[in-house]
Amino acid sequence: MVRCPGQDQRFWKPQDIFEVDCANCGKPVEFFKDEPQLKCRQCGHAVINPKIDLGCAEWCQYAEQCLGVRFSSLTIVRQKLIDEMKEVFSQDEKRIEHALAVLDYAERIQAVEGGDPLVVRAAAILHDIGIQKAQQKHGSSAGKYQEIEGPPIAADILKQHDIPHETVEHVCRIIADHHSAKDIDTTEFRILWDADRLVNIPADFPEANKEKLAEIIDKTFKTRKGQRIAAELFLKN
Repeated sequence: MVRCPGQDQRFWKPQDIFEVDCANCGKPVEFFKDEPQLKCRQCGHAVINPKIDLGCAEWCQYAEQCLGVRFSSLTIVRQKLIDEMKEVFSQDEKRIEHALAVLDYAERIQAVEGGDPLVVRAAAILHDIGIQKAQQKHGSSAGKYQEIEGPPIAADILKQHDIPHETVEHVCRIIADHHSAKDIDTTEFRILWDADRLVNIPADFPEANKEKLAEIIDKTFKTRKGQRIAAELFLKN
């Protein structure tokens, strides 16, 4: 098979070889741009390449042989779930914007921390999907009830798109615990937890000074990448 020009090192630029800090121990891991994942030599943690472009894998018949991993079109499923979320929230632009902001942070964190990218994206898009039903049934107490109302709605949406049963269950468990953190502590859950808090901190702690924010970040966030983003957002300015 003729080598893809995008992976032929004769066409590479200096920035196509770079270092990514290990999310577990902080040591740098050197990547070539076409390497999807490497193990940290220091601690053995799986480090995801945050810069890899898998766009051609959506249509190329040699994607699995070329990349060494099985690729499914996250882009298509991601957009379908966003459309479903917007339909549920209808004209509630605040909820839609919140979900998309959480999704953006979740994708940034997942690129470094690893985990199942489909679970992370689905949980981020649908994490508040039960809030309107909870408000209708419970009024001002909706916050604590959306963990109950959300999973069945999310499951119905996910099942429409032939998503594996175990993935549906994982996403629903995250939604059922995304405020309380009672019964789950997977990588994907920790990513969603941090992404949601990155969006919510300004509203939840509007008067907090930098010292207080530093304490919140240290005690609340569950991933190294989430902590780093929070520090850049709330402590540097």
